[in-house]
Amino acid sequence: MAKFSAMFYFFFVSNNLLMSVYSETLVPCYFIFGDSLVDNGNNNARNTIAKANYPPYGIDYPDGPTGRFTNGRNVADIIAELLGFNNHIPPFATASGDAILNGINYGSGGAGILDNTGKQFGDLISLSEQLENHKTTISRINTIIGNPDSAKQRLSQCIYSVGMGSNDYAAYALTLGPYSPEQFAAILIEQYSRQLRDLYTSGARKIAIFGVGTVGCVPAAIKGPINGTSCVSSTNDAVQIFNSKLKSLVDVLNKDLVGAKFIYIDTYRITASDPSFNGFNYKNIPCCAVSNMGVCLFEGVTCNPRTDYLYFDGFHPTEAAVAIVAKRAFRAQSPLDAYPFDIQHLAQAQ
Repeated sequence: MAKFSAMFYFFFVSNNLLMSVYSETLVPCYFIFGDSLVDNGNNNARNTIAKANYPPYGIDYPDGPTGRFTNGRNVADIIAELLGFNNHIPPFATASGDAILNGINYGSGGAGILDNTGKQFGDLISLSEQLENHKTTISRINTIIGNPDSAKQRLSQCIYSVGMGSNDYAAYALTLGPYSPEQFAAILIEQYSRQLRDLYTSGARKIAIFGVGTVGCVPAAIKGPINGTSCVSSTNDAVQIFNSKLKSLVDVLNKDLVGAKFIYIDTYRITASDPSFNGFNYKNIPCCAVSNMGVCLFEGVTCNPRTDYLYFDGFHPTEAAVAIVAKRAFRAQSPLDAYPFDIQHLAQAQ
């Protein structure tokens, strides 16, 4: 009888612990992998120049500068809100205690699909390293829940978002290297496929992959003469080759991996076609005063109103811009926004 009571107590406590962090959200947890478009503080204490933990970054964020490379919320923050989370998902660098049951943000500014991407900026966290950090998180979750089977079931219901490739293409645009755009895309997809399969092996089943956006249109890319156009077409053309292969990879992964539900978010198409983007008065000018590296100067002047600007610095969109992408990724306004369906349907999928 005592043994039964102890088992009942363990089940009761464990079940209530899970329910306490799963109420009123579409999924129990949300895990985020990516670069500076989602980084919310993982680079702050690292030996790198790719940081955004100083003003004017965070000027419109309740907690001020946190390491987010924008004026306010980033795309991961907004998706977390749409999923029903009361708080934004914490960075791996500082997350602790039961808070990790809601998910972790592993994003690192400057990082890429290739392990050496962005290393000129210092100690970044590549996607491969982010996946290793996730395995550490899984061990911590197993310890908190106390039941590996319950933890595995929970993790299979979470949303995982992965957005990488922008920095790989920023570097490619600068050097061009020995590869044609087709060859470079194939190299990235081969590595990305291994990484996404690794995430699946770790227990992820609901995975949203964000395609690369219009890298050739960021202010830092077009500061030179561009023959009268507003973007560097060669960079954007190369990105679209990669995105096409990435969308095809979703079909391959869903076919190969039992129980997997991978979706593709067409970030490029959303940013290039959404009428809301035409509402920005300044599409190629950063909101903040930038350094020669394209990042905001410490305590530099900023624009006002910031909702008039597409980009906050030389690379990163404003909160107003990322909100458009996040909302259409979550609830598609066109069948072309997400394939085969959007994040809302991914969350509801059984």
